[in-house]
Amino acid sequence: MEFIQTLAALAVTLGVLITFHEYGHYWVARRCGVKVLRFSVGFGRPLLRWHNKEGTEFVLAAIPLGGYVKMLDEREGDVPPELVEQSFNRKTVGQRFAIVAAGPLANFLLAIVAYWLVFVIGTQVVAPIVGQVEAESPAAIAGLQAGDELISIDGRATPGWQAVGLALLSRMGESRDLSIQVQDEWGQQRQLTLTLDRFLAGQTDPDPFTSLGIRPWRPEVQPILDTIQAGGAAAQAGLRPGDRILQVNHQPIASWSELVDWLQGHPETALTLRLERDGQEQERVIIPAARQLESGQQIGFIGAGVQMPSWPEELLREQRFGPLEASWRAVQKTGEMSQLTLVSIGKMISGLISPTNLSGPITIARVANDSVKSGWESFITFLAYVSISLAILNLLPIPVLDGGHLLFYAIEAVRGKPVSEQAQAVATRFGLAILGSLMLMAFYFDLLRLG
Repeated sequence: MEFIQTLAALAVTLGVLITFHEYGHYWVARRCGVKVLRFSVGFGRPLLRWHNKEGTEFVLAAIPLGGYVKMLDEREGDVPPELVEQSFNRKTVGQRFAIVAAGPLANFLLAIVAYWLVFVIGTQVVAPIVGQVEAESPAAIAGLQAGDELISIDGRATPGWQAVGLALLSRMGESRDLSIQVQDEWGQQRQLTLTLDRFLAGQTDPDPFTSLGIRPWRPEVQPILDTIQAGGAAAQAGLRPGDRILQVNHQPIASWSELVDWLQGHPETALTLRLERDGQEQERVIIPAARQLESGQQIGFIGAGVQMPSWPEELLREQRFGPLEASWRAVQKTGEMSQLTLVSIGKMISGLISPTNLSGPITIARVANDSVKSGWESFITFLAYVSISLAILNLLPIPVLDGGHLLFYAIEAVRGKPVSEQAQAVATRFGLAILGSLMLMAFYFDLLRLG
């Protein structure tokens, strides 16, 4: 069931993104007088197909990993004399540029609309209160203390932990000072300077909070089970939702984190649990399954979730804006995420960010499914981010991508004549090699994450 949900989340995510992207090409092509032969969402065997009154064939295909808009073009076959003026190749370089650029622009527009929707409906974020600061860590050396609230980073307001994380991730690989404004428990504000040294450089799945020695404040989580995974160690031991774990091997357990430490530290080892169920105490023997981390460390897990406590009302911040202000904030958010993506690509090329952070369809599917489970806001925000990433990827000046075509048209505009077909063919083969290598790398790193 979980696998089907993950596939469905991937199909919906990519389906929406691809449809918007290709519709951008289609809409501008029709406005420029180009005849569109086919509008396809997906590749492979068609599942659905229909035609509109203009003769365009619309196709929904079996493999939702891309799409295309096929236009009338004299370079791809014979064109009837009466349709020659509707050929893509007969349009001005400006029109062709606009048609190709429209796909990525449609993805940027989708992101703006998604963020606008989130800002108008409103979201609730948790105030970024520091729970713990590790001794001798960069945060401790800078003077950050438990109980401090992070007000801003480098002048950028941080109303919640997501904003803090994005601000820190934007500094990946850098070695210059980080400016943090904090407010203590008594309302006094102070400015801190935190020295970075190749921050998160080369790390796989970087965690900016751990790297700085920060642990966010969270309400104490009691060791009470909530969800039990079918077939997991917890289910095999007869554990049920609502069970409170009192002891492990006769050692008292006061919090969920203590229980997790026990379980992770004893993979494939029999443990005696004393639990409370319906007011009665009983014992169960459980053998945590083993899981291999990327670092090579082996940890135990039992396939059970915990009952999460409610957050204190004073730490919850409501973010809701009127339609006009939400529009500006949506554009601003899209710009910030676009800048973060571009900077990250540059740092990855320069070696400051590990290429293992590349994500392919497996990771997208997993994150899409997790975001669906977390609620509509998480999914819409995830959709916006992936839409921005798709737009920027397509705008890279790599032949076969939209950015490669735009580069050819820019050269044509400067030279006054098109790039030769031979040069384009060589560049296209080069672009396919680059794109294929990136896709294989992303898929490989996806498989590593599964392991």
